[in-house]
Amino acid sequence: MNHCTALIGAISMAGLISATASSAETTGYPSRPVTLVVGYAAGGATDTVARLIAHRVAADLGQTVIVENRAGANGNIATDYVARAKPDGYTVLFGGSNNVTNIALYQKLPFDFAKQFEPVAMAVSLPNILVVNPSVPAKSVKELIDLAKKEPGRLNFGTSGIGSSQHLAGAQFQKMAGVSVTHVPYTGSAPAVTNLLSGSIQMMFDNAPSALANIQAKKIRALGVTSRNRVSCAPDIPPIAESGLKGYDVTAWLGFFVPVGTPKEVGTRWNEAVNKVLSDASVRKRLVEMCVEPMHGNVSEVSQFVKNEIPKWAEIVKNADAKLE
Repeated sequence: MNHCTALIGAISMAGLISATASSAETTGYPSRPVTLVVGYAAGGATDTVARLIAHRVAADLGQTVIVENRAGANGNIATDYVARAKPDGYTVLFGGSNNVTNIALYQKLPFDFAKQFEPVAMAVSLPNILVVNPSVPAKSVKELIDLAKKEPGRLNFGTSGIGSSQHLAGAQFQKMAGVSVTHVPYTGSAPAVTNLLSGSIQMMFDNAPSALANIQAKKIRALGVTSRNRVSCAPDIPPIAESGLKGYDVTAWLGFFVPVGTPKEVGTRWNEAVNKVLSDASVRKRLVEMCVEPMHGNVSEVSQFVKNEIPKWAEIVKNADAKLE
């Protein structure tokens, strides 16, 4: 055996040993606690969903799943943190449509979400509800569109801020309906809702969990949900697409992502665990109470879904003419 042949053999053996070690490590995954990084503050809807699922997934994985909140910049701080983590399955991102919209919203990001992350499981969709102050005479989406066309610029819609799902839902509504409605951005949903109740603004595409209590108390009137289908928590409210604006669908969603390079077996393990949790009747009941809809799919289906969402949300952001630094 010459020196070159021996070297090749040694390299091959080293590669085999490395691959075997990696396979062994993956087979035993997880052998220690896993950190689930959430890009929003503790106590909010995103964090609550993350903790509900993480608790059940931990039991299935046989290891603790530590939820770590790294809030700020519409989820970008958490995303950047996970992008720099070792791709071993022990640091997982709880992200979603915000990450996809950020690709188009922000002029510059320290990471490339589409290239540096792989989706492994879906979690939930979070529809918004188009609501109006009772002083608005419109009783349906069609009547609201007719009113907006009759009196351009008269109606104001409030949001939790530029680039939020509320803003993008409203912008897409204007684009598809061909109407002019004034956007009034606030520093959060609470002050926007306060002004909606007082009549200072006339309409809002409010997050379903927030809107439902005021709808049931008849403080505001619901005209339609922003999702393609009806939602379990409010089955009597028709989709906007069914009630005057065909094809309309602006729905936020959440899911689990790992850095590119993470062993495929890890992604499959998470996918199976999350889908199992979301199929549990008690979990589904709790999610419906929170007014969010469970989502399912294998790794391949989830990957294709996210790929399809990138151009969809890019177009919505473009229509909204929304930009953030």
